[in-house]
Amino acid sequence: MVLDSIDRAILIHLQEDAKQTNKQLSHKLNLSVTAVYERIKKLERSGVIRKYVAMVDRVKVELGFTVFCHIKLVQHVHKSVTDFEREVVKLNEVLECFHVSGEYDYLLKVVVKDMDHFRNFMVEKLTTLQHIGSTQSSFTINEVKNTTALSL
Repeated sequence: MVLDSIDRAILIHLQEDAKQTNKQLSHKLNLSVTAVYERIKKLERSGVIRKYVAMVDRVKVELGFTVFCHIKLVQHVHKSVTDFEREVVKLNEVLECFHVSGEYDYLLKVVVKDMDHFRNFMVEKLTTLQHIGSTQSSFTINEVKNTTALSL
């Protein structure tokens, strides 16, 4: 889908605050409420806007410990890859999982309460998955940047 400058402006505003009303957006963009509504519906139907979510402060819900886990599979055969991917998506502590190039096969973003919670996650959940050859974990010291907004 080709986005024009108005579509991009709508997306920028919605990424800042998705709870804005169509009326608020119409004032910011100098468009009618109907035009804003129709453009947003078009962006939703085309899949450009996938869903609307609430951003929860991890620290305030006692999940402020972020760990990046590198995973190396034993083998790179189709069954190993599909089995691992099917199982890792079921782990609630894993917020993101990427199949990557390089020394490791996967990069996981894991969010837990603290080091004890992470150890429990590793021992009882992650390392019980089949096909994992090795793992390496990096613990965050400070979050420098964390955004969901795409630069349009």
